[in-house]
Amino acid sequence: MSLLTINKLTESVGAEVVGVDPDRLVSDDSLAEAVLDALERNGVLVFPNLHLDPEAQVAFCRRLGDVDHSSDGHHPVAGIYPITLDKSKNASAAYLRATFDWHIDGCTPTGDECPQKATVLSAVQVAERGGETEFANSYAAYDAFSDEEKERFGALRVVHSLEASQSRVNPDPSPEELARWRSRPTHEHPLVWTHRSGRRSLVLGASAHYVVGMDRDEGRALLAELLERATQPHLVYSHRWSVGDTVIWDNNGVLHRAAPYDPDSPREMVRTTVLGDEPIQ
Repeated sequence: MSLLTINKLTESVGAEVVGVDPDRLVSDDSLAEAVLDALERNGVLVFPNLHLDPEAQVAFCRRLGDVDHSSDGHHPVAGIYPITLDKSKNASAAYLRATFDWHIDGCTPTGDECPQKATVLSAVQVAERGGETEFANSYAAYDAFSDEEKERFGALRVVHSLEASQSRVNPDPSPEELARWRSRPTHEHPLVWTHRSGRRSLVLGASAHYVVGMDRDEGRALLAELLERATQPHLVYSHRWSVGDTVIWDNNGVLHRAAPYDPDSPREMVRTTVLGDEPIQ
């Protein structure tokens, strides 16, 4: 008997989990493995109307792996990071505008940390218009390549930078802003990530700056084309939030972005990140 009742939301990515309450998520030892298995199969899991409080969210995430505490100070509960454009609730709110572009978390760490394994997001307040979170299955995007494309793209390497993602939303930065972006180390990753499981996914998104050994304009055009292919409607699930929803996604094989919303909107999400242990290779 399955521990989870799953309803697929699209053929490519996303499934709804029903019949699970917050107490069970925090206390049932067998549930964490079932959640991770379902996440591997579906990429995104939606727990509608769960109303998971911040302490329970962190406790649940600890069952999935080590929790990221590097952003402590933004929220009174350790392990919680508020996603809001309200600077009184998050002093780094300006950086969150880059989340309106497709991305994978953790491509430009300050050191050699692996990308995050999974991210859990719960809705505290929602936008009146916009603010959906969209997810694209980059495993499926790779699988759709021809054999020739798999061979060609499998040899490419891409430099990722904070400058690339921030300049998309702030194309005319001050010298101080540009210096701050460039103080973050750049990272060179393969375009195709070969996972321990044997599956392959694409490492794409806003942080992808240029293709190594390729003319800059030509390389950026290729990255834009591949991102467009990876985010075609049939590969995407768009989640329209209701207060109390919780969503978890596989950050290693799923691209995500927030749909734009009014900067003055009260939209607020609380995020907990499960640290990864698999380097991009």
